[in-house]
This record gives sequence, structure tokens and C-alpha cells, in this order.
Amino acid sequence: MKKIVAVFDGLRFSESTLRYATMLASEQQAHLVGLFLDDFTYNSFSMYKLLKEGKQASAIRQYENDDKMKRKAAAGHFEDACREAHLNYSVHHDCNIAIQDLLHESIYADLIIIDGHETFVHDEAPLPTQFIRDLLTDVQCPVLVVPGVFRDIKRIMLLYDGEPSSVHAIRMFSYIFPELQKLETEVLSVNSPEGGLHLEDGRLMKEFIKRHFPHARYKVVEGQPEEEIIHYLLGQADGALVVLGAYRRGAVSRWFRPSMADVLTQAVSVPLFIAHNK
Repeated sequence: MKKIVAVFDGLRFSESTLRYATMLASEQQAHLVGLFLDDFTYNSFSMYKLLKEGKQASAIRQYENDDKMKRKAAAGHFEDACREAHLNYSVHHDCNIAIQDLLHESIYADLIIIDGHETFVHDEAPLPTQFIRDLLTDVQCPVLVVPGVFRDIKRIMLLYDGEPSSVHAIRMFSYIFPELQKLETEVLSVNSPEGGLHLEDGRLMKEFIKRHFPHARYKVVEGQPEEEIIHYLLGQADGALVVLGAYRRGAVSRWFRPSMADVLTQAVSVPLFIAHNK
């Protein structure tokens, strides 16, 4: 039984995370952990603003109590959904610094599911948020970054550039989600204009893919990865899930880095399965 950790902000609860998590945990017969990061430094209100307005201590305690009730209700909502789906589940409340608690939990998880909009600060932030960037930099297991709106998963897009990191991501996805291997699957690769339309290490890659995704199709295009991948994904129908590890820009650059994360999260609204070997 795999352990999937779904990450929640009890003050801004993500229904999208809940739906993806309960659906995938049910399909994989996984144990689902609802991780509520109740960071003691984070409130739904601005403490500075309340103090500036001269609010009394009793009023501030009421705001704090309201937040506690919101967090309690959010955890109850998660538990109700898990019981309705007949899932094996548990709830964790981590009350220290949110990112530190999540990174620690990731050591003991097979997968983390998190809404790409999460910030765990009072103010909202543009995509990708600093919290998501910090998570993906040091996380110890694969991450499924989901959009704010749930959509059924109907097809799988495997991004491949001939590097070990992209193969590692595909391998981890197949191990964690064997039930999804039956979906329509495409391997997408982008070569430089001088590289032609061949699939790098094509014989070995196809031999590997056939064992995990026997009916996968292959698509190789020329151009800049940032432009071609986004253009291709925007042309796809709703329901895609994208698997990525690293993508080369020259001999030493990685695809998954903040600039590409910005492009993917801003330009496409699809779940991103991200696993990169250290």
C-alpha cells in the first residue's frame, strides 16, 4: 500500500487537491494522509494591521479562535470525503514552519499532492508561488502539482529529452500509478533545430516504454523546449497529466528549474507530476 500525502491549508482549503487525492488514492488503493500545515506564524488576518488599528487583545483572540475553527472544519471535511470514498486515511496537523514540516514529511511519503496556488502566507502570490518553488527544490519524493480546478485525467504526456532525469520521472510515475498506464499515453520530445526528428536513445527508450506503457505514441518536434512544449500542450484537449523530470538546454542545464516552472504553471492548467533525481 502506497502512502500519498495531500497537503492542505486549513484556512484556504483546496477542493481540487481533495478531489485529485481521493480519486487517485482510491484507484491505487493507497493510504491517504491529509497533511494540514497549521503554521503558527500564519493566520487568515494581518496581525500587523490589527495592532495598527488598535484592536484589543480580546478581539485578536477572537480572530485566532475563528482560524482554529476554520482549520478544524477543513480537517473534518477531509475526513468526511475519505470515509465517503472508503479510503484508508489519517490526518496530520503540523504546527511549525510549513515548508520545513512538509519537507520532513516528504521523506516518508511515496507522493505529495499539492495545489500549485499554495502560499501558506497571508497574501496571495503569482504562479509559481515561492512555497512551491521551495518545495520542489528540496522535496524527497515525487510531487503532483495540481491546478485550482479539478478535471478528470484522460491522457498522459511523458516529457523526454534523453537525460536520466526524464527517464527517472517516467519510471517513478509508472511505479506509483500503475492503474494510469492504461490511459492514452504520448511521449513528447523536443530537439534543437539541428538535431532532427530522431528520438534520442530511441531503441533503449522504446524498449523501456513498452514495458510500462505498451500502447504509447511518440512525438518529436524541433525548436525551443519552452515554446514547443507549451504550444503543444495548449493544443491538447482537457484531461492531460504531464510527467516531467529534467529537460536539457545545452550540456549542463536542467529543464525543471524556476524559469520553466514559471512557464508551465502560468501557461497550462494541468496536473504536473514532477520527480527529479538529485
